[in-house]
Amino acid sequence: MEAIVQALALKEQLDTLRPIDVEQEKRIMQKFRLDWNYHSNHLEGNSLNYGETKALLLFGITAQGKPLKDHFEITGHNEAIDWVIDMVKGNRSLTENFIRELHQLLLKEPYEVDAITPEGKPTKRKITVGQYKTMPNHVKTVTGEMFYFATPEETPAKMYDLLVWYNEKVTQQDFNPILVAAEFHYKFIRIHPFDDGNGRTARILMNFILMQFHYPPVIVKTEDKANYFAALQLADVGNIEAFIEYIAQNLVRSLEIMISGANGENIEEDDDIDKEIALLEQRLKSIGESSQISKSEGVVLNLIEDVFFNLQKSIQENSISKLYVDIDYEFFVKNDVDEFDVNLNDLEINANEIKNFGINVKYNNFKTLGFNNLSFLSTFFIVLNNVSYSVFVNGEKEIEKGYQYKLTQEDIKSLNKKETIRHKNFIEQKIAEKEKE
Repeated sequence: MEAIVQALALKEQLDTLRPIDVEQEKRIMQKFRLDWNYHSNHLEGNSLNYGETKALLLFGITAQGKPLKDHFEITGHNEAIDWVIDMVKGNRSLTENFIRELHQLLLKEPYEVDAITPEGKPTKRKITVGQYKTMPNHVKTVTGEMFYFATPEETPAKMYDLLVWYNEKVTQQDFNPILVAAEFHYKFIRIHPFDDGNGRTARILMNFILMQFHYPPVIVKTEDKANYFAALQLADVGNIEAFIEYIAQNLVRSLEIMISGANGENIEEDDDIDKEIALLEQRLKSIGESSQISKSEGVVLNLIEDVFFNLQKSIQENSISKLYVDIDYEFFVKNDVDEFDVNLNDLEINANEIKNFGINVKYNNFKTLGFNNLSFLSTFFIVLNNVSYSVFVNGEKEIEKGYQYKLTQEDIKSLNKKETIRHKNFIEQKIAEKEKE
């Protein structure tokens, strides 16, 4: 098999570079671990994308709107990988207890899934963890035929035989870890010993065998799902060589990455920049919502009208306004060069050129005599960015929103309330000064 010959040659090359620098090896293994967690779970239907998976594992950021179960699958799988890496370092033997312990780590807790009874009726099936199946888990193929795995009654004996086969293989002089790891994966899948998680467990066990013999893990990519399952189906009809070759091809890619890393070279793959951008998007989601609308003439004009009219109405209804004879509203707009007053009823400006706009609210002629024509000025200022706008009150930023969101009545009330408190404090100060006279 061509891929196996290539993998063996790359393994020899890798061995000449050992020991690998500690920091480089950590960097390599982090890439493998993140890729492994994402792809192995996504193959089985997990909804977290690569950026969400990486954000969860590196920063503890959960993905909004994604099922809690999907997060548990990722963290459980990551714990299982870390445990297996420790077992490799400790030269732990592969046993049935090892496999059941791994399954327990992977799935964490029992849960229920939808199922169909033999009579075709919907039901619920309890998924146990760390224990062999107690009910059949055969599957229906795309042609409508039933594909049969080992029965619950057969499973213990078949698992015992699988471990006997493995222990005999690894003691043979011509032992080839690639052949044995790939075939172990396939034999395990044919038994399907657990209620759920068999695919993920099989891939972890395959990689445990490879890593025990100083190979990097194989990452079966989710975009290659069709080829992976096609290779398994060829093995089902007697062509296991096709499956072994498929695994070897993926191992070649992992060996090439590890050799590049050992040489201090770039280990990023062609699609890794897309993964990094996906991570950035996920981290940005945890900080703030993205804007769906950009600045445009229609957006700006609507915003100006909403702000001016709603804010003016709110100010007029404010009880502090009753303390003055009159209130003047000065509407202004700024572009790159000028600031000029505007008449909202005859607004003839290029909205795309507007950088910001605002309202000066002048409270004139205090009604109570003896205050020397007391007046007060409030300034509401809106800065227009490319995808969002910010509202300032007397120089302090209070609100930032994407253009898809209008200022609500509650926003207007909040802005006006804060300024009213400042206004009230101003009047109280003037009263206190008057009382001291």
